[in-house]
Amino acid sequence: MAFSEELIEQVWQKARAMADRDPEQWRQDECGAWLSREAYQQEQSDYGWKIVNVSLGGPDSVDNLRPLHCKNAFNYPASKAHCHTTADREGLQPTAHVGQPVNKGL
Repeated sequence: MAFSEELIEQVWQKARAMADRDPEQWRQDECGAWLSREAYQQEQSDYGWKIVNVSLGGPDSVDNLRPLHCKNAFNYPASKAHCHTTADREGLQPTAHVGQPVNKGL
């Protein structure tokens, strides 16, 4: 399904903004995976993301749509994200600044 640029931006705004990153460029999905605004629908990108309708059979309205990393999915029976990819903070202290966002598979 092709979405309008306006709707894509509204869904992007639903992703989690991080204080140490430009929210126009970087956000995280509900699994914690890093998303790059410019990597929308780029499945081969480490930061690629897609729009998922979480209301099975529901309309493609902003209320039903969520941004997810391309490798993450939505589990409809459980009504939550099925996380295959998340941010990689391995080896970092909890308050450490991340230089370049990195994702890892689970």
